[in-house]
Amino acid sequence: MATSFSNPFNLTAAGELGNHRESMLYNELLLRNELGRPKNRAYTQVPKDGSFVYGRPNEERFGGADDALHGWPRNLSTTTLPFKSKVKNSERDFMALNRAAVQTGLVTANENYEFRATHDVRRKTAGDEKTRTRTRRIPPSMVFGISTRPSTPIFDLLEHKYQDKWLQDRRKLEVSKRQEESKSGCSSGTLRRNPNCVYETRASLLRTYQNPVEDAPLWQLPRFKDNAKPSLQTFRSAGARRSAYGNYQSDQIARQGDFGHGVYEPACN
Repeated sequence: MATSFSNPFNLTAAGELGNHRESMLYNELLLRNELGRPKNRAYTQVPKDGSFVYGRPNEERFGGADDALHGWPRNLSTTTLPFKSKVKNSERDFMALNRAAVQTGLVTANENYEFRATHDVRRKTAGDEKTRTRTRRIPPSMVFGISTRPSTPIFDLLEHKYQDKWLQDRRKLEVSKRQEESKSGCSSGTLRRNPNCVYETRASLLRTYQNPVEDAPLWQLPRFKDNAKPSLQTFRSAGARRSAYGNYQSDQIARQGDFGHGVYEPACN
């Protein structure tokens, strides 16, 4: 029985006729999909001798359950705990170094450079400041926790005290509302009519003389209200201006368009 031999480079971008390199078999971009099989991700197979172990390596740790209950030790340099705080190196305090250099009489750049090389001042970290501010003396009589809720008044519930109070409030509200309606009976038209009052109708309001109200002038800057005058007057007088605008408005009736600027409309019999 003949054994079938498959060339691994058949499923690469080069194929059988191109240049073959061993790195092509481990490059996912150069590999092609094989019919009926999942896509190859170009990863090497796990050795079958059992030397490969899955998972994370167990690092050596000091302490046990007792140390975990009493708090993790702070001197663990190699740890994989997610809440392990990383030690941050504090930065140099150049403002303090410059202040100290000026106090000693060093003002030039070379003198400051030599002073910084021989002296070192570090800034305080944020963690140290927080621990200092948080440390305070707690009084011995202090009690922690949530305050106890007051007990429910059972006797008031049995006597229906809250129901009686609600009914009294509703009665007071209705009495005050009736008093307001009786006072404003003549002014309000939606309430009950009072036969002793005289009411205005639409016809009586239209018969009354209404004083003409002039439209408010357009807003203008105060400095231009008196000083800014038109430099050109095209009308001989104010009467000529009013007559011209009157003729213009009457001429808009026979023209087409929303503003009456179009052509004249033909007469319809």
